[in-house]
Amino acid sequence: MNVVRLDRWLWSVRAYKTRTLATDACKRKWITVNGINSKPSKEIRTGDLITMKKGPIEIKVRVLAILERRISASKVKDFLEDLTPSEVYEELKRKDFERNLGKSLATRKGRPSKKQRRDLEEFLYQGE
Repeated sequence: MNVVRLDRWLWSVRAYKTRTLATDACKRKWITVNGINSKPSKEIRTGDLITMKKGPIEIKVRVLAILERRISASKVKDFLEDLTPSEVYEELKRKDFERNLGKSLATRKGRPSKKQRRDLEEFLYQGE
């Protein structure tokens, strides 16, 4: 087995949760093989460079081995080499932190309880 379909390989190495999602990504031209937009039926070989657009980032991987069956997440590193610079992942983490910062500050929802209201009034009117 020297070649395998692109959508099947992406599913096997857990890049996408289902083969249907992998197929849709190929059809939407989010996946390139060696710099060329590829159909889901494109046969890939060892050494091919695959670029996947996932959200705001592009992930670049090199195919190290061909497989058809889905493997466990701990074994994925044996079948692909991640060529994406670490700065891209750090930038993504920073953006996620900034986006979620406002959500964590606004933990209170709805009306204050009787105790919270009394504490708030005590704090606000302590100078009078």
